[in-house]
Amino acid sequence: MRRAGASALVAVAALVSLSACGSDAASDGEGRAPDGDAAASGTSLTIEVVSGEGAAPKTYRLTCDPAGGDHPQPEQACDAIAAAGASVFEPVAADQSCTMVFGGPQTATVTGTYEGADVDASFSRQDGCEIDRWEKLGTTVFDLPLQ
Repeated sequence: MRRAGASALVAVAALVSLSACGSDAASDGEGRAPDGDAAASGTSLTIEVVSGEGAAPKTYRLTCDPAGGDHPQPEQACDAIAAAGASVFEPVAADQSCTMVFGGPQTATVTGTYEGADVDASFSRQDGCEIDRWEKLGTTVFDLPLQ
């Protein structure tokens, strides 16, 4: 019994020592890289939205964990992206059947990284599948109220 107790203490000591080693030298201790990016989450996105044909694009920078950047609602945008998940950045499959419903002329591109993975996604409202992708992120991420 005494031997099992000593083994448990060694295991606990090893875990404590490993958790102390988990800090990243490229971080400021609060999950941010020295230049202020969200290094811990690996989420740093540039969102460009065009509200209609001929409209000037609006561009926002968004980081998560902690939420920041110049996006008007960074916390809500990060929550919406987390709820949608990484699959929202994947294009609609070429063989996917989509309803031919036009949702509007709005377009958006999202580039950067999400949880450390590269993102280069385009969004539109040209058919039912694209409208669904747009709505998974909601008007909060694109900061564009729809009529």
